[in-house]
Amino acid sequence: MTVVRRLARPLLAASFVSNGLDAFRHPAQRVEAARPLVDRVAEPLGLPRDPETFVRANGAAMAAAGALFGLGRLPRLSALVMAVTLAPTAYAQHAFWQEKDPVRRRDQRRALVQDVSLIGAALVAAVDTQGRPGLAWRGRHAVEQAERTAKRASRDAKRAGKQAKRAAQLETRYAVRTARSTARDAAASARSALPG
Repeated sequence: MTVVRRLARPLLAASFVSNGLDAFRHPAQRVEAARPLVDRVAEPLGLPRDPETFVRANGAAMAAAGALFGLGRLPRLSALVMAVTLAPTAYAQHAFWQEKDPVRRRDQRRALVQDVSLIGAALVAAVDTQGRPGLAWRGRHAVEQAERTAKRASRDAKRAGKQAKRAAQLETRYAVRTARSTARDAAASARSALPG
């Protein structure tokens, strides 16, 4: 792992761990903001209709994913979980379009932009392959390698078939010559053995 990743991961994770723990320990501050979103998505997704449970579960998932990401454990998966858990939080908590007061509206808009930026950073981290080829490249490479191997095997099989055919022809010719020679020798011996 590069030095930049060693430094950047805990820095990015800190916000997620802090916000996740705060949501898990003190959900009351977020319950009313989350209620409209929970009412909208709870039934179709089969989630509990209790906003407090939703806030706590989301906070626990966010904190756990942030901790894993900060420690470099399952970095791509944990980064994806961080992004997924922050999206509903950002939407529910920073609905600036509902604010009437211009100052609060501006503050909520800034907070939403910050959360969206964190979601973007988490998504970038979710696709970071750490300098190693990604799954798409590995898949294409495996297919290309299999095609090369199949072509080579086909070429080798054709060559082996031609060699086998040539060897069989040579063996047949040799057997025919040997049989003819043996037959001639036998005929000559038979003639010489006949009285005369």
